Amino acid sequence: MDTVLKNLLSQYSQKKTKAEIDARKRKQDLYVQYPSLQKIDDNLSSLAISTTRNLINHNDKKLLDDLNSKIEKLKHEKEHVLNSIGISNEYLEPHYECNLCKDTGYITNSDYTVSMCSCLKQKLYNEQYNQANISNLDTQNFEHFTDRYYSDKVDEEKYRTNISPRENINIIKDVCYKFIENFDNAEQKNLLFTGNTGLGKTFLSSCIANEMIKKGKNVLYQTAPVMLDAIIDYRFGKTKGTNILDSILNVDLLIIDDLGTECINNMKFTELFNIINTRLLNQKKITKTIISTNLSLRNLYSTYDERIVSRIVGNYDICYFFGDDIRFKKK
Repeated sequence: MDTVLKNLLSQYSQKKTKAEIDARKRKQDLYVQYPSLQKIDDNLSSLAISTTRNLINHNDKKLLDDLNSKIEKLKHEKEHVLNSIGISNEYLEPHYECNLCKDTGYITNSDYTVSMCSCLKQKLYNEQYNQANISNLDTQNFEHFTDRYYSDKVDEEKYRTNISPRENINIIKDVCYKFIENFDNAEQKNLLFTGNTGLGKTFLSSCIANEMIKKGKNVLYQTAPVMLDAIIDYRFGKTKGTNILDSILNVDLLIIDDLGTECINNMKFTELFNIINTRLLNQKKITKTIISTNLSLRNLYSTYDERIVSRIVGNYDICYFFGDDIRFKKK
């Protein structure tokens, strides 16, 4: 953990430095073309120093008002010059990857305490837990969603429903949009994706992860076997320097993929129930969970403790994926 964080903070420092060097270069290039801009900025800097000195030494209200008036006048003058050449003031500012923490990795809260920025938290999750599951967000997003590989034919005998696979996947997509939009609403249920392999469960999970990360939420994406094994290792002290259980219980969005593929035992039953139940009852903040499984509801009941399945049925919107494996249609 310490090594990962140290490496990430080093990367942040490099990004921050580069953004600020690039901003200075853009400003210097403009000064060459428009010397009046440099004169305005020099005067603004001089007035800012004078204002600070006045506050420290005299706190003369009349002088302070006069200084502020001059500063505002120069700002308007600068804005006029920039508008005349078609450049916004933002162009001259550093273009940080994260405007919230300005590529430092940390933010100052309203009570003046300092906490880790959501962007750094997410990078830590990605480095430690998400490498194999959340590395392809460039392609697994709603911009790449298509329903053309899903049949538009209704087959009630095969699928036991009067809608086609294509209509069904579009209904599920709308459920996903609603989940994203209402994420911070305590009444919004979690999601259970159930159905055979190759029908888009993992893809739509990644689409949601993508959107939530854009909104500044942290996402932890794990397969059930890896997650439960990691928790057992943590319980027995085999994992040093990281508390994966705390992350799993408190991350904004937890995605559990491939539920039902893990080796089952009573200890894992207990841990799975603890995860699902604790996240439902989380008092610290609103947390949501997406569970993806190839098992049907009937198979879930026959595989897991009734307490686990009852929590899911009562607190999750159940999305049933059906149709032909779209991976073969893409070839």
